[in-house]
Amino acid sequence: MSPRRLVLLLVPTCLVAIAAAAIASPPTAHDSAAAVDSAAAVITPTRVDGVHLGDTHADLSSRGKVGPIGPGCELGGPHTRSATPRAPLKGSVTYTLSNPRRVTTITITGGAKARGVGIGATIAAIKAKFPNAKIDHSTDQVFELTLVTTPKRPKSGGRIMFGVSTKTHKTTIIGVPGIGFCE
Repeated sequence: MSPRRLVLLLVPTCLVAIAAAAIASPPTAHDSAAAVDSAAAVITPTRVDGVHLGDTHADLSSRGKVGPIGPGCELGGPHTRSATPRAPLKGSVTYTLSNPRRVTTITITGGAKARGVGIGATIAAIKAKFPNAKIDHSTDQVFELTLVTTPKRPKSGGRIMFGVSTKTHKTTIIGVPGIGFCE
């Protein structure tokens, strides 16, 4: 096997391992402190901070909102692409398969809140701020996450999905409009 082929196989595998660790691990003390911080970025059903669904990578990069574009989830095929958002956000931004690359999903693992609910929040805290949110236990066994999804908004059609660890009972990941599973 050539060194180039080996690198092409190892890089996506490492990205999946990092994403799996971020989803499965409990929030760190830094994430808990960010959950208390009132200056956290804002999550809405169509955007996180200055990253909007439908924005192009070129626009986000020129505004300093994301890092360089790189390979995305290998389960999506060879043309998937994603980027890491800039501080204070932690997570990933996933793009369309064709050019120009446009944002399809924003995944947050720290640095932002939706109506004051961020990483480290419980299902009760989510339901207090989003009373019509639906709780889905279908991913409890496989991904060790309970999904809490807000209803679609009438005008934007957007939604927010919270991934709550079945072990710690705390939010470990937030997705706009959903959480993409790549494991």
